[in-house]
Amino acid sequence: MKDWMKMAGIRSSEITDEAAFKQRRTLIQAAMAAGVTGAIGAEAHAATKPLSQAIQKSEFSTDEELTSEETATTYNNFYELGTDKGDPVKNADKLVTKPWSLIIDGECDNPGTFTIEDILKPHAVEERIYRLRCVEAWSMVIPWNGFPLADLLKRFKPNSKAKYVAFETTSDDRLPGLGSRVLDWPYREGLRIDEAMHPLTMMAMGMYGNEIPNQNGAPLRLVVPWKYGYKSIKSIVRISFTEKQPPTSWNLAAPHEYGFFSNVNPEVSHPRWSQAKERRLSGETSGLAALFSAKVETKFMNGYGDEVGGLYSDMDLTKFF
Repeated sequence: MKDWMKMAGIRSSEITDEAAFKQRRTLIQAAMAAGVTGAIGAEAHAATKPLSQAIQKSEFSTDEELTSEETATTYNNFYELGTDKGDPVKNADKLVTKPWSLIIDGECDNPGTFTIEDILKPHAVEERIYRLRCVEAWSMVIPWNGFPLADLLKRFKPNSKAKYVAFETTSDDRLPGLGSRVLDWPYREGLRIDEAMHPLTMMAMGMYGNEIPNQNGAPLRLVVPWKYGYKSIKSIVRISFTEKQPPTSWNLAAPHEYGFFSNVNPEVSHPRWSQAKERRLSGETSGLAALFSAKVETKFMNGYGDEVGGLYSDMDLTKFF
């Protein structure tokens, strides 16, 4: 094996590890499910509409090369629509988003149930080009359209007991993934309230200037760019202000693998693979071509450390991972 590698000019550090190989095989399957020619990608794009609101540019955007819209909308984690990366776009029609309402409760002065129109109406829409880093060691750069989460939360007047913000995803019986036991449904996530109120944390209702497609978390999803992607919960139906740290789905399922904070940190490996590098799905690549995107060094806090590092200055990040 080593002689063959030497003849081929391949270094041992360049050999794909087992976890990355399995991830790549999944991407091949997703690309094949999409017809490689972009058949499902075209269907996904056809299902979206341009946002009706004017979109403002944001000071928070990165200038890195964007992931193609086809890749970002056909290669997804959304277990309620299936556990394979190609399942969400195939099953996107199972997510019914109209009508949609959002429950706000817990430690706040203005709780209630609100329609999606009530939620979106007062907010100016920004385009924020953020990196999204997934725990499986791949990443994308996506132009999200939305508004600061803090602007929404302030409307409900959290009181002095509100130390955390908890979120829930829809658990509509029509979603095919709910029949699996991979997680305890509904999907739940949470942030410390200072994380939720940070200017980088956003509520997204669009991407690439279009309404957010079902497979990406329509009609309303969270985007927390310095944390692993599973913290950016999709298709939100409930927001609760709590005094105690709320349970979160992946932390409940495997606490030794998925901490509550889930900050991107190349120094803290997943128990089954390193997080030191990531495969960037960028440029106009899609389908099988995305398999060969270059690996890059993972940045601390996904490159947002200067902005959010102070939130964790007194914490041991190997313990509070």
